[in-house]
Amino acid sequence: MNLALWIATGVLALIALAGGVTKLFVPKDKLSAASGGGWTAERSVGFVKTLGALEVLAAVGLILPAVLDIAPIMVPVTAVCWVLLMIGAMVTHGRRGEFALVAVNVAYLLIAAFVAWGRFGPGSFAA
Repeated sequence: MNLALWIATGVLALIALAGGVTKLFVPKDKLSAASGGGWTAERSVGFVKTLGALEVLAAVGLILPAVLDIAPIMVPVTAVCWVLLMIGAMVTHGRRGEFALVAVNVAYLLIAAFVAWGRFGPGSFAA
């Protein structure tokens, strides 16, 4: 169980890091022209950058607390926050008719839910 949770957490952290770095450092006009990035044209630069920063922080919050053994409860808390973020992403993409991206967000949500369930329960770091 622990290995599966670490793999899921690592995958989720890489997804969060890639998305966050992209939103932080790729210009908004390039993001809006990219596949799946059309929603950024409807949002401010500040909103997109803030979302990117939150995603980078999520990547950090999924890995470092457990690795450093400092407040490891933050791992499942971060996973729950990622679930909430994915609900927002699903709503955004659904409103735009981007149902393939909604499916991708559902997959990310399920991974995050698995990490949250596992780290709050049977794979808790407190055990």
